[in-house]
Amino acid sequence: MNNASITNIFVDCHVFDGGFQGTRTYIKGLYQELVYDTSKHFFFAASDVEILKKEFGERPNITFLKYSSHSKMYRLLIETPKLIKKHRIHWAHFQYRVPPVKLCKYIVTTHDVLFEDFPEYFPKGNRLQSFWTYKFSAKYSEIVLTVSDYSKTQIAKYLGVPNSVVTPNGVDAVFFEDYDKAVVKAVVKSEYKLGDYLIYISRLEPRKNQHLLLDYFVQLKLYEKMQLVLVGHETFKNEKFDSIYNALSPEVKQQIVLISHLAFPEMIKLLRGAEAFIYPSVAEGFGIPPLEAAAAKIPVLCSNQTAMSDFTFFGPNLFDPSDEAGFKENLQKIASLKSDPAAIENISIIIKEKYNWRNAAVIFEQELAKFK
Repeated sequence: MNNASITNIFVDCHVFDGGFQGTRTYIKGLYQELVYDTSKHFFFAASDVEILKKEFGERPNITFLKYSSHSKMYRLLIETPKLIKKHRIHWAHFQYRVPPVKLCKYIVTTHDVLFEDFPEYFPKGNRLQSFWTYKFSAKYSEIVLTVSDYSKTQIAKYLGVPNSVVTPNGVDAVFFEDYDKAVVKAVVKSEYKLGDYLIYISRLEPRKNQHLLLDYFVQLKLYEKMQLVLVGHETFKNEKFDSIYNALSPEVKQQIVLISHLAFPEMIKLLRGAEAFIYPSVAEGFGIPPLEAAAAKIPVLCSNQTAMSDFTFFGPNLFDPSDEAGFKENLQKIASLKSDPAAIENISIIIKEKYNWRNAAVIFEQELAKFK
């Protein structure tokens, strides 16, 4: 580790201590590729080290570091700088925010600045804090990464950082694995009491627009023939969703399954057992969940807004969530369970070629090499 030819890279992995989200997927996918480079030693830090070991495996060039505190402030101000100094780190990689005490070169990935384009979906205090900490972190870092051309443009516009580098998200190979749909559905029915169902997987907050899905699931009376499964932890309170859900009869509520936290293998199982994946989000810096679903050959109905406008391969299943009549029609159609298997297979192939973590890892390594 102290060999002069080895580059020590610290990676803040505190997001692995919580539920599934895009930043966790990003770190996992990127570094599962990068750890094969034995000229680098990687220091992955989180409170739950055992989760990190499961995600990245144990290799000679990986050291797992345990955070002693769950406090974000203490971690950034005190604990992380101490770990960087102790382990003689050359580069430290953070998501969105970096420590103000700088003892090595910084890499920051700013996935999006959606709070600027869509302030109505974020609490005012959160917007102000995010703006100043994101801007400081981007300007304080040697390398600024992001995940889409859309986010790159917005980062330049709002944070004044024109030179961010796009490391596009990839889709984990596990989503492309073959499976027997009938067998998975039988297991899901036994373990979760689910028959035919639509699924949504991501965080729960107003901009994700889950209330639109719930509203039309009820209006179309889809609950009479299937269930709706929403997987994800709540980030910001969605009062529209709560209002619709709380007004439902007990019989209809039984057809709505809310799951806050789910282990990755269970999430894959529920995804594979679904009839369709619905993603009505209004704003995303990238939008990886619908790609993961499509990779697993699940029919996808996806919003065409912000970075998701790039997903043209979804064809007529790419919709404008502000067109509620159009969404209603598309939801009715995809819930009819009459998707084209050949078209779904073709979308999976396109995603595999275009969105893979090796592409992102190569870009990352090229940026690092500029500083040698």
